[in-house]
Amino acid sequence: MPSRFYAKKARIAQRVIPHMFLYSFATHLLERGTDLRYIQNLLGHGSARTTEIYTHITKIGIEKIVSPLEHLDI
Repeated sequence: MPSRFYAKKARIAQRVIPHMFLYSFATHLLERGTDLRYIQNLLGHGSARTTEIYTHITKIGIEKIVSPLEHLDI
């Protein structure tokens, strides 16, 4: 099925290209804590720099970071 079919089904009004689904997939993986190296492998990127473009898309991941000091029992 063409991407416009799925865009209409999802009620997305803007023009959708297939690459947007890839961005969305990678962003969701990143937000759920998947290591960037695994995402790089899944997407077939040869360079981590290519995959790093997804890191600026989400800010949810930053909220999940816990300092190693939080695990100290003092």
